[in-house]
Amino acid sequence: MSTPSTLPRICKPLPEAETAYLRWIAHLDTEFARHQNIDRRSELVRDELHQLFLGRPHGGKLNFTLDTELPFNVLELTLDPRNVTLEAECFDDVNAEQYALRKPLLWFWKMFDRSPVGLNHWLGLRVRAMLGRHIFRHIGRHVQIGHNITFTYGYNLAIEDNCTLHANIFLDDRSELIVPSGAIVAESLPRR
Repeated sequence: MSTPSTLPRICKPLPEAETAYLRWIAHLDTEFARHQNIDRRSELVRDELHQLFLGRPHGGKLNFTLDTELPFNVLELTLDPRNVTLEAECFDDVNAEQYALRKPLLWFWKMFDRSPVGLNHWLGLRVRAMLGRHIFRHIGRHVQIGHNITFTYGYNLAIEDNCTLHANIFLDDRSELIVPSGAIVAESLPRR
C-alpha cells in the first residue's frame, strides 16, 4: 500500500489541453521571432490579450460617443502596448531602442500573469520561458520562472541553465544581472 508521500505527483494538464497549450506557445514563439517590428509585435500582443481577456477577436470600431461605453473602450485600448506606459521606459538609463522592441512582450508577460490562464502553473512556466527567449539577453535550458516575476528591462538579464525563480520576485537588471546555473531564487535580487 502506498502512503501519500510515495504516490507519484501528476502536475500536468489532460492530453487535449496539453496539445492546445503547446500549439499556442509554438504559435506565439514563431510570431514573436518572425516579427521584429514594434508595431507588428504590438498588434500581435493586442490581439492575443483581446482573446484572453474579452473572449473574442479584436475588431470593430469603438464607440467614443457613449459614456456607457467608455470603460470598455479604456480596457480595449489598454490591451494594446502602444497605449501603455511602463515605468522602466521612463528611466534615464533605459536603452530606448532595445526596450521598445521588447515592450510589447513585456506587456504581454505582465497581462498574461494577470489573466486566468496565467495562473495555470504548468502553462505559465512554459509561456514565461518562451517569452524569456525573446526578452532576456540569455535564458538557459530547464529554467522555471514562476508567476508574477518582474524585472526592470529584460535586455540586461541572463539566466543560466537549471534555474528556478519562484513567484513574486523582482530582478533589478538596470545593469547586467546574471542568475548563475542551478540557482533557486526565492527573494528579489537587487542590482550590484
